[in-house]
Amino acid sequence: MRSPTLPAASESVVEATVLPRLIRIGPNLCVAAFTLMKLLPARFMLDRAEQRGELTPDTTVLETSSGTFALGLAMVCRLRGYPLVIVGDPAIDPALRRRLGELGARVEICTEPSPNGGFQQARLDRLEEMRARYPDHYVPGQYHNPDNPNAYAAVAEQLAETVGAVDCLVGPVGSGGSTGGTAAFLRLLQPRMRLIGVDTSPSTIFGQADGPRVVRGLGNSLVPPNVSHDAYDEVHWAGAAEVFRATRELHARHALYMGPTSGASFLVARWYAEHNPDAQVVAFLPDEGHRYQETVYQDEWLAERGLLGTPTAAAPRTVTDPRDAVGGWARMRWRRRSLDDALRDAGLPGTGAPGEER
Repeated sequence: MRSPTLPAASESVVEATVLPRLIRIGPNLCVAAFTLMKLLPARFMLDRAEQRGELTPDTTVLETSSGTFALGLAMVCRLRGYPLVIVGDPAIDPALRRRLGELGARVEICTEPSPNGGFQQARLDRLEEMRARYPDHYVPGQYHNPDNPNAYAAVAEQLAETVGAVDCLVGPVGSGGSTGGTAAFLRLLQPRMRLIGVDTSPSTIFGQADGPRVVRGLGNSLVPPNVSHDAYDEVHWAGAAEVFRATRELHARHALYMGPTSGASFLVARWYAEHNPDAQVVAFLPDEGHRYQETVYQDEWLAERGLLGTPTAAAPRTVTDPRDAVGGWARMRWRRRSLDDALRDAGLPGTGAPGEER
């Protein structure tokens, strides 16, 4: 009897895990579950920089990040031999900092926020100092580099070949790369495909004032240039209680052990799929939940923050002004408008020049 042909072994863990697993968890709901979503743009950015001659063996890669993009860069840089310096802030937990160190990355922590722009601006200021310290350097710049959204052409191709027609794509918005980039390529085939962005409150990305946020990985203190606001048909701001409950339900019901940004995406996509049974819905799940074992997956941690057993909304309330979305779970029909147009339609002043960074 003939043995089935097995796929060839991957050249590295990056190549083996750079694309998501596509898993159907409902009649019209499929999830794209990444081990680490940020591996894809990290690899793509370095590929393009090498092609342009911006990276040589002696070039130091500099970047600001306090989350998964730092880890994705560290993995790719370790395998390719590039020295890496990450400018972060106290949001880098000890476990992540250890991982970055073991991968050879040097981590610079900004301990004080900037009066304007918080830790994001403080990190940008430190990055400028680092540029002078390392004359031969390359900065990927995930929040403004077009190579970030362009990296997701590979995911769009995977979805088109495996899922077929996608009627609605749902995903968290941070740098704007994954949702905006994937939608841009899918809409070459399906111009009417809906895109739903998921944020949390308070966050500046879709027009709120900045403030402290409980959910890690969602929200921003500055508006990243890579966020194409006019790509979104709808925006949801997910509350902490709803996000953490959905994260735990994703594991308990579907054995998908993911982080809170995945829980937020699942929360919104499940609701949309239930209310639109004829639509094929795809939700992005950006990373696995191992970083959150002592937080989101611990009842004690939730109880300390008053989030254990807290009543949660079964559906979002609809708002027409981003300011009214603060607190709990809310949605706004964005209608593919620019940020300034959406704010003016709500009777608010425009934003002026966008910032960057999260």
